[in-house]
Amino acid sequence: MDCKEFEKLIPAFIKRKLGYRQLRRFMEHALSCGECKEELTIQFLVSEGMARLEEGGAFDLQKEMALRMQEAGNKIRVHNAVRYVGIMSLILVVLALAVILFVLSL
Repeated sequence: MDCKEFEKLIPAFIKRKLGYRQLRRFMEHALSCGECKEELTIQFLVSEGMARLEEGGAFDLQKEMALRMQEAGNKIRVHNAVRYVGIMSLILVVLALAVILFVLSL
């Protein structure tokens, strides 16, 4: 992912609208590009800060940004784990079918 594509996806990230593949690529880029991570932080602070000012409540946007990044990382890890379990299950089913076919052919 390049910086321009990253910047276009910032609003979707803030609104939690990115799918798994986009989110994974987005997070990889955010962690490897300091300038884009800074731009993400700025846009998050502005958009969330304005919303919170309108609500009138107390807030810690730096902490919320860190939590949002952690949430995205967790979502990616869960998706990867589910995918891994699915692949392993498929392999086990194929092996079981192979064994059954072998036994039946005897």
